[in-house]
Amino acid sequence: MDKKEEFLELFDRLIVREGCGELRKYLLKSDFFDAPASIRYHCAFAGGLCEHSVNTYKRLLKNIQNEYGETWDQHFKHETVAICGLLHDLCKIGYYKQDFRNVKENGEWVRKPCFTREEELPFGHGEKSVYIINSFIRLTREEAMAINWHMGGFDYRAKGGDSSISDAYRLYPLAVFLHVSDLEATYIDEKRHIQ
Repeated sequence: MDKKEEFLELFDRLIVREGCGELRKYLLKSDFFDAPASIRYHCAFAGGLCEHSVNTYKRLLKNIQNEYGETWDQHFKHETVAICGLLHDLCKIGYYKQDFRNVKENGEWVRKPCFTREEELPFGHGEKSVYIINSFIRLTREEAMAINWHMGGFDYRAKGGDSSISDAYRLYPLAVFLHVSDLEATYIDEKRHIQ
């Protein structure tokens, strides 16, 4: 099963909240399944965003199960885990554009495909994902906090000195789990690739 099929199977089986059908249609019409997860690092290839989303979901589920054992689903609904893991990076929809650049190979300049950034909705990172998801399905406060702060210390708000992230992590354990799972998917499960 390829990553798109795996993503859609997980989405269809686990996300049943009102509005999920419209969200699914939106994803299929967008570049979500063709976009990279990054330009230069993890999953920097067409389809990388979908692959990263599936990887993050799997890490999130595993981390929660490891922490709470057989009673994990008394702490978090499986739908919540799927929403956070699969949808945390919807902010990257419409963010990367295919382009070309010249690269020197064996002393010759060769035109190679690449991705560049071209933000269509400059709303921030995690907060943009929350905004897009909430346009279709209603997130719980904990889901919104987890998705909003999934970048952890890499978030420009945190880098700028905003201490809200500490409060979010203290109040909402799911936010910590999602951040750690996103890091593990990025740096352990996915090969870093520089174009």
